[in-house]
Amino acid sequence: MVVRVATMAFEGIEARPIDVQVQLSGGATGFILVGLADKAVGESRERVRAALNASGLALPAKKITINLAPADMPKEGSHYDLPIALAVMAAIGAIPADALANFTVLGELALDGAISAVSGVLPAAVAANARGHGLICPFDCGPEAAWASAELDILAPRSLIQLANHFRGTQVMARPQPAIRSKGLAPPDLRDIKGQESAKRALEVAAAGGHNLLMSGPPGSGKSMLAARLPSILPPLDPRELLEVSMVHSVAGALAGGELTDRRPFRAPHHSASMAALVGGGTTARPGEVSLAHHGVLFLDEFPEFQAQALDSLRQPIETGEVAIARANHRVVYPARFQLVAAMNPCRCGHATDPGYACKRMPNERCMAAYQAKISGPLLDRFDLVIDVPAVTAADLILPPPSEGSAEVAARVAAARAIQAKRYADIGLPHINANAAAPASVIEDVAKLDGPGTTLLRDAAERMHLTARGFHRVLKLARTLADLDGAEQVGRIHLAEALSYRGQSVRQTQAA
Repeated sequence: MVVRVATMAFEGIEARPIDVQVQLSGGATGFILVGLADKAVGESRERVRAALNASGLALPAKKITINLAPADMPKEGSHYDLPIALAVMAAIGAIPADALANFTVLGELALDGAISAVSGVLPAAVAANARGHGLICPFDCGPEAAWASAELDILAPRSLIQLANHFRGTQVMARPQPAIRSKGLAPPDLRDIKGQESAKRALEVAAAGGHNLLMSGPPGSGKSMLAARLPSILPPLDPRELLEVSMVHSVAGALAGGELTDRRPFRAPHHSASMAALVGGGTTARPGEVSLAHHGVLFLDEFPEFQAQALDSLRQPIETGEVAIARANHRVVYPARFQLVAAMNPCRCGHATDPGYACKRMPNERCMAAYQAKISGPLLDRFDLVIDVPAVTAADLILPPPSEGSAEVAARVAAARAIQAKRYADIGLPHINANAAAPASVIEDVAKLDGPGTTLLRDAAERMHLTARGFHRVLKLARTLADLDGAEQVGRIHLAEALSYRGQSVRQTQAA
């Protein structure tokens, strides 16, 4: 007789059904595992054997054959331990075989029979609910699985013995409850920043439309402080975005205690990060920083110090909103709709723009051009706002804190985002809630330029040599500025401000 237990394999954030088949037969005693398993899955034989012995179950002196079907799909991870162990227990009669018929099972086993947490429980729970199955998962992952559905039958045991007792009817496990991450400390507030009013305005515009922002200025001018305060003015995640973000973090094993939060992700990797760390990869094709920043912010400080190849790998995800990681035997796609915010010094020494400063190596202009040339033109073209952040003067620092903080700015950003979400929902694009994510064909219709604005854009596009991408990004930025003003139509003043942010990008490209 063959005993079957359902589990999952992960391709990106998609959970694919896997059938764990166990057969006991005569012949030489052995524990054989087949089905294109990687090393972690292959090692489950020893963990299962030790966990069963620790639970008081001795394996019979028979040949135990385990097949993970479909056999041509790669199997990775340690979450196959528990389904294999339960299938073996059902095959030897330790638990009723029919008790597992309508459950999907995930979990890693410790040598003492305890069940350890694994990654990917949330997408597995969503897929199990869609199949009409319940879910058996580790105790620590129960609060995460409970978010999938209120009707999902969830068993979250701490050990094999506890699960066996539940099936025998001698112990009843309570259904876990969804966990919400505590708010903790409030994010940094814009009120902490003195001066830099033009930079604060650019930060508000970037937040209102989800636009990419590049800040250039000398050390200590407040670029990192401004970026760190961007999350405080962004609207919270809506339910659809929350599910997408949580599924990515679940696959990456980044949901501590299964706790979910509606705060947008803010990822700030060090400039030594590799291309695989940024876009994802490795032997198991794990999600990278661009996917962990999905529906949030990816902040790259010391922008030119990143590897050129790693920076250029961001170009495709910025446009498509997803990243595809291809391997010889499989292909994984992760979502990556993020807002890119970068900060950089004008040159290697950082003071080329200071009044009266003269670089000792070369003229200031050449020093700036050589340093900024590390950023490719196509990547620079993907920034909607490029601003200079000058050094803060002593007169600014001795002033009292500004009266307007993050709460006031966040209210204006939320109002602009609400306008955008309604606009795109009315034209059949409910998945778009920010101007930056709108397709080029759509933004031309929703911008609604007046006569003077059309003339200004045509003349500016010719003089500034805007690419087709740059042309549409100016339209998106102008549409956001109009939304902040509550204007139905994009006017000349909105286009002029949008082009002023774009002009910095053009000048840096020409200098490099």
